[in-house]
Amino acid sequence: MTSLTQFFHNVSSEMRKVSWPKRKELTNYTITVITTVVILALFFAIADLGISKVIRFLLDL
Repeated sequence: MTSLTQFFHNVSSEMRKVSWPKRKELTNYTITVITTVVILALFFAIADLGISKVIRFLLDL
């Protein structure tokens, strides 16, 4: 049980050392992540549609 207590004490100590982002930085990071996810989702959706059409075309031959 003492090792568990020591673990949480160490976690608490390390969390105080963390350099947390400011609100503006966090907002910029969030916008960057959401934009990247949307762009990649669109890319993979378009690629999937293209590959599906090519496969359907080849199977209809």
